[in-house]
Amino acid sequence: MADERPAPDPSTEIEPSHGERGADSPASPHPGRSPRAVALRAVRAPPYWVGRFRATLSIPGILVGTLFFAASLTPSLLPRGWVLQGILSGLCMTAGYGIGVGYRWLWGYLEFPLPARHTERLLLWLAAGTCAAVAIAFLWQASAWQNSVRVLMEVDPVDTARPIRVGLLGYLVFAVMLGFARLFHATHRLISARLGQGMPRRVANVVSVAMAAMLFWVVLDGVVLERGLRFADRTFQRLDAREEAETEAPTDPIRTGSPASLIAWEDLGRTGRSFVSGVPGGPELGELLREVEGGPDEIDDAAGAPVLEPIRVYVGLNAAETPGERAALALAELERVGAFDRSMLVIAVPTGTGWVDPRAMRTLEALQRGDVATVAIQYSYLPSWLTLLTDEAYGAGTADALFSAVYRRWTELPADNRPDLYLYGLSLGAHNSQQSADLYDVIGDPFHGALWVGPPFRSETWRDFVRQRDPGSPAWLPRFRDGSVVRFMNQWEVSHSPDTPWSPLRIVYLQYASDPITFFEPESFFRRPGWLEKPRGPDVSEKVRWIPVVTFLQLLGDLGIGDQAPVGYGHVYAAEHYIDAWVAVTDPPGWTEEGIRRLKEVLGEEGRDPPPLVARPGSASYLDLQFRGGLWALRAPLGAGGAAE
Repeated sequence: MADERPAPDPSTEIEPSHGERGADSPASPHPGRSPRAVALRAVRAPPYWVGRFRATLSIPGILVGTLFFAASLTPSLLPRGWVLQGILSGLCMTAGYGIGVGYRWLWGYLEFPLPARHTERLLLWLAAGTCAAVAIAFLWQASAWQNSVRVLMEVDPVDTARPIRVGLLGYLVFAVMLGFARLFHATHRLISARLGQGMPRRVANVVSVAMAAMLFWVVLDGVVLERGLRFADRTFQRLDAREEAETEAPTDPIRTGSPASLIAWEDLGRTGRSFVSGVPGGPELGELLREVEGGPDEIDDAAGAPVLEPIRVYVGLNAAETPGERAALALAELERVGAFDRSMLVIAVPTGTGWVDPRAMRTLEALQRGDVATVAIQYSYLPSWLTLLTDEAYGAGTADALFSAVYRRWTELPADNRPDLYLYGLSLGAHNSQQSADLYDVIGDPFHGALWVGPPFRSETWRDFVRQRDPGSPAWLPRFRDGSVVRFMNQWEVSHSPDTPWSPLRIVYLQYASDPITFFEPESFFRRPGWLEKPRGPDVSEKVRWIPVVTFLQLLGDLGIGDQAPVGYGHVYAAEHYIDAWVAVTDPPGWTEEGIRRLKEVLGEEGRDPPPLVARPGSASYLDLQFRGGLWALRAPLGAGGAAE
């Protein structure tokens, strides 16, 4: 029948023309638009909060932030992976955005004239296009910049810097940081509105900013940081108490932690047990020296004495209550094992976790043919950076207590019948060791020397020597006066000729130009670092440029990966360079240049593969150690060689 027609398909229904519907039809809430167009626009439109977020972005902030994002891709001291690069780029973009917003606010506050709207729009499009092109070009060039650092450090180059991942992660970090900034701004506006009811508007604005800052600081310091530090303290305390399968309690009475020792094995801590277990026996050391020198007769003839088993004394944090009591316990243990009968006694100050670099000990013990005793006291089980945040003075006080106790006993012995006394420290250990010995206090009867490796940038003694260096000498290898007391060295050079005569006291700083722990400068936020001047260190890329704010953030990122550099660069000091430093400080008897060269070959190869307890980041044992320690979040910085500082 004529009435039995199928219903029209809505998807094929012909829209009425504009003339049929009328531009001003009261049935249409969007005059001039078809219902279908309105529906499609509603579906495609972003959520309200996305549109609001985008609409409130500062154009000058985005432009400057994009330039900072691009600048963050330039190289610094160490090669970066894409995760660190993405985080760094996001932080740099946040800083640039803040600067752009600040400039725009200042321009308006000073009532400078603004360009016409169409001119401003044209300028913004040109600037946006230029910034986008710069960012894309820098992302494209990022792998070449990173490879310029990797080639210097003898690391395989990368094919790509993962620009898409870097960009996405960077913008995610930027969005999070911008969210925090807007939360602060909203808090300030809320407080200002309340205060504005009873005080002038500008006064209310100033007071509200101060109150908002105080509120955020209370939350950050009293809640986030405090709980974070408590969690870290519990985690690292459990890790310090863990007994690894690779370490066993010694039975030899000469070793700390044995049944005859004054210090219980369980009181040594994880790093202390590793330190004591790693001492080579006399036969083992003799075998090493035979490999280097060619036979036992040659060894005895060169040294004038048989190879001995080195002595290592270690006092853990739980062995006594106070630094003074631990120092007294260490001195008593030294007396028990006959340490003062050896030819050399070394006071080693460990890093934050109590770790002593095994490369430093093994090279020294080989050079001295075992005729050496080393003593160390643990002052913390936290990584060095956390130790500095929580109680920096405690480590320095512990180092001072140990030095005072040992030095006092050493000065009581006849000068011709006591060991040569030396100091050693790496990283935070070097920082604390420098503070332990006041050179003016020992000038009447000085110790024989000190080797301080990778001193942190905050080390005042080191900074004084660098500031007073001879004109023309670079900051990364300074020359201090005639070199009779203090010398600097790195992988390839020494500040003074080996023929330069030494005074009775010898101090050597071993430092790499690529070590961010040593060469981080807070002033790089606004001033070019001295180590970027010509000539540069051999392991610093010529493509590194100083960019205000950006370089500061790049160096902050380098601080966190200094220990992940290849051996011989960054904050990872190689055995062969330790050998050069110990030779300069101690002048070991009986060694020829050929013997030193062969010792470097043997110990240098051993030092490329750290033992399981100090496995390099990325290895299975390292990941397993982190898992068992409960460290799932951002990992704490590790010490040279991979052990947690």
